[in-house]
Amino acid sequence: MTSREIIIALLAAVLGMGLVKVFSYLRKRDAEKEAREILDRANIEAATRRKEAEVEAKEIALAEKAKGEEQLNVLRQKLHERERHLDKTEDALGSRADQLGKQEKMVEGNQRRLAEKLEDSARRQEELDKLLNVQRQTLHRISGLDPEEAKRQLLARLDTELSNEQGALVTKHMKAVAETCDARARELVITSVQRFAAAHTADATTSTVDIPSDEMKGRIIGREGRNIRAFEKETGVDVIIDDTPGVVIVSAFDPVRREIARIALGKLIADGRIHPTRIEELVQETVVEVDKDIRRHGEEAQQEAGVHGLHPKVVELLGRLRYRTSYSQNVLRHSIEVAFVTGMLAEELGMDGDLARRAGLLHDIGKAADHDAEGGHPKIGADLLKRYGENETVVHAALGHHDDIRPDMPYTVLCAAADACSASRPGARRENLDRYIKRMQELEAIATGFEGVHQAFAIQAGREVRVIASTDRTTDESAAKIARDIARSFEQQLTYPGEIKVTMIRETRFTEIAH
Repeated sequence: MTSREIIIALLAAVLGMGLVKVFSYLRKRDAEKEAREILDRANIEAATRRKEAEVEAKEIALAEKAKGEEQLNVLRQKLHERERHLDKTEDALGSRADQLGKQEKMVEGNQRRLAEKLEDSARRQEELDKLLNVQRQTLHRISGLDPEEAKRQLLARLDTELSNEQGALVTKHMKAVAETCDARARELVITSVQRFAAAHTADATTSTVDIPSDEMKGRIIGREGRNIRAFEKETGVDVIIDDTPGVVIVSAFDPVRREIARIALGKLIADGRIHPTRIEELVQETVVEVDKDIRRHGEEAQQEAGVHGLHPKVVELLGRLRYRTSYSQNVLRHSIEVAFVTGMLAEELGMDGDLARRAGLLHDIGKAADHDAEGGHPKIGADLLKRYGENETVVHAALGHHDDIRPDMPYTVLCAAADACSASRPGARRENLDRYIKRMQELEAIATGFEGVHQAFAIQAGREVRVIASTDRTTDESAAKIARDIARSFEQQLTYPGEIKVTMIRETRFTEIAH
């Protein structure tokens, strides 16, 4: 390399270094300038924000001040209202205190006047007692009665007056109750009875067998009576052969045995071969036929009454009632009617008609076995029904339909009512003359046993009793009480179907003769 090139290289290096320094200086100066500008802008922005913060703080302070002043105003308003209320309360208390003061003065005045009146009343009472004593002594002197006698007469008069008032009250209330109860009861009974109309015929209680001629009587008796003894032994009945022409009478306590004997004797007469062997054959054949008829009658009865699910033994007992009579009334027809009437009464009252019909149909079931067991038919029937699985309601109806026990179940009451309706139908039962006369005499005797009764007459077959009251020993009110007491005596002392009407008659007659 030449010196020239070296010099040029050195100059270039020097020049480059100078340019570097120049450029460094310029960049430094620009950076410092830019830094100053950034600082200036930052200071300006900080000042601006400080001013904005000061303004915002002032606005917040003003808002808080306004809010505080508003709350203060509300509190001041409330305080003013409270002060006004307290002022009014204070004024009211003052007025009340004034009124209390006035009332205290009035009470003191009233107490003073009351004390004066009490003293005056005590003084007057003392004077009145003295006057009463004087009058009492004067009355005793005038009447000649001692205090005990006067008290007795006064109590007797008071008792008479109270009895008359009691009779009037009884008449008034009994009339109102009777009108309501009778109307409802008649409506129920009439509706139920009209819905079931049964034909009633009174059955005869004796069994007779017609014979073609009196010669047949000797054949029935047989040689030395062997035929009639064999017949009575097989059937368990008594055969009565007397002078009555064309008739042989069969007698037995058991109606089924009597029916078997009647049918068997009719067959023997029709067959003509009457001897012990033939008698035994026909009686056994008749027993089978009657047993079938008994079951058939029982099944028909339960179907007619709409009762189902009976025990076979109960059905058989029910069929036996077909041959049983009570006061000449067929017990099976009576039981079917009681079943219908009991069911209809229950339905009218909103109760279970099926259960009521079941109780009514089986209420007299004990009459089918009362020849074989001891006791009344209600107890026998209840025991049988309980034995064969009937429910408690039906058992209770059978046991209590004659009021032998307290009727705790409503179906028992309905059954008893239906039983009375069926038994008291016109023509349902027969009554012999002696029993009829005795019942009439009992009714009249009970009625005439009351004080104040002059005469009594039983009329309408004992359905009504006309009572003639003594006018000098009774009043209208006491006569009403006597009529009610007579009716209660009938209920307590007599047993009768249906009801007995007591009619009390009292009249006063005045007769004057003009001359």
